[in-house]
Amino acid sequence: MGMGRDLCAEFAAAQATFDEADELLGFALSKLCFDGPEEELRQTAVTQPAVFVHSMAAWRLLEAEGLKPACTAGHSLGEYSALVAAGALEFAAGLALVRKRGELMQQAGAERPGSMAAIIGLEDELVVDLCRQASSVGIVVAANFNAPGQLVVSGEQAGVARLGELAGEAGAKKVIELAVSGAFHSPLMAPAAEQMEGLLREAPIGNSERPVITNVSARPVEDPDELRQHLIDQITQPVRWTESIQCLSGLGVGTALEVGPGAVLKGMVRRIERGLGVHCVGKAEEVEAGIAAVSQ
Repeated sequence: MGMGRDLCAEFAAAQATFDEADELLGFALSKLCFDGPEEELRQTAVTQPAVFVHSMAAWRLLEAEGLKPACTAGHSLGEYSALVAAGALEFAAGLALVRKRGELMQQAGAERPGSMAAIIGLEDELVVDLCRQASSVGIVVAANFNAPGQLVVSGEQAGVARLGELAGEAGAKKVIELAVSGAFHSPLMAPAAEQMEGLLREAPIGNSERPVITNVSARPVEDPDELRQHLIDQITQPVRWTESIQCLSGLGVGTALEVGPGAVLKGMVRRIERGLGVHCVGKAEEVEAGIAAVSQ
């Protein structure tokens, strides 16, 4: 709880973003973000719009200062924020898509229950091979290539459980079951992807002003049709975050801003490219420092 509260207390533009979201959604998302209850905020159908709106509130503060990123990237849901920051998608349209995405993914998780687990301390290729072996008892695939030695798997509960056993036998440092409402970025999300496809085909996604390094390609993309297709594909395909950050660094980017709640991506980037500086911008106290970091 408390998502965005201090940001809104300090900056009128941030509060205006939450107010706009409340009006567009037809319910008080801001109240849930600020005050909970936490059980409701943790529901995928609410979490996704909440994270998106918080990210957009912070982004608008940066944008108002004239910040123009060389390129953008977002982890899973964050790809929608990345499209807005790239100038390819408007806030209202992005919020509508994110709301539907959250609802459909929550529904898919209820209809085909699954789980996810983080595998720490094994090579990516080995985990992918172990997924193939574990699939004999249930679907399980590599879902998030988050950083070297940190890969998340997703699928049917039996498959994920078997993968965990195999990973432990192979010497994994940790196997951590994640508290999620579905098997995201796996074939179990196919119903959500199918329904999102129709919405995304019609979505007002335009030519981006700057490239978006997409999850499924891990390379810069600007074409609207390609961006649409990648948003569809990412629901059932893995997030190639390690390669995405390597691509970012290869383009000559030396400083990045993690815009939105938390600092999870900063930790991942440190494991991927230590020379890439990351500054978080999600709290009021971080805004000025973030602006200064990329203005030097």
